[in-house]
Amino acid sequence: MAKGKKQSKRYDHLTEMARLTRLMKEMYERGQSDLCDVRNSEIHGRGVYAAADIDNETQIIEYLGEYVDKDESEKRAWDQAAVAEETGDAAVYIFTLDKKWDIDGDVAWNDARLINHSCEPNCEAWIEEDQIFIYALRDIKAGEELTFDYGFDIECYEDHPCCCGSKNCVGYIVSQEQWPQLEKILAEKKATA
Repeated sequence: MAKGKKQSKRYDHLTEMARLTRLMKEMYERGQSDLCDVRNSEIHGRGVYAAADIDNETQIIEYLGEYVDKDESEKRAWDQAAVAEETGDAAVYIFTLDKKWDIDGDVAWNDARLINHSCEPNCEAWIEEDQIFIYALRDIKAGEELTFDYGFDIECYEDHPCCCGSKNCVGYIVSQEQWPQLEKILAEKKATA
């Protein structure tokens, strides 16, 4: 290969690496928020905590990751669930964006992936075009753990026991809309036991 072509190829490679480095830095910065920080959680593993008082309806942090179609999302969710079952670490970070796309938040720069579920959440996820943001549902005091309702389907409730510890905990990570149905299922199980 001629020296000029080799230098040009190296220049193109370094230009692409610089572009990717800038993109990674931008993604990392988008995944950070002065309103919260990550530390150990009594609910599960690590959690995200308010670093300052947060007013109701404040945008706290963006949920970031790789955009994947539903087929890829399902494959990754099963793969992540298998690893979680082996290790005991519940670490599936797939977040539904719309009917065709999900966000796989299993990336280091996505602190929002560490927000735990609660049956009495103080946050909720808002989808704005092709992005997901976590907003405060009420005023939140500095030091309080941030939580939201994961909204899992009742179909697989037994796979998702809840450890939120709230006074109204239903024992499983199931969307609040399905609590009455869960209550009936649990009552029937108890009656037949």
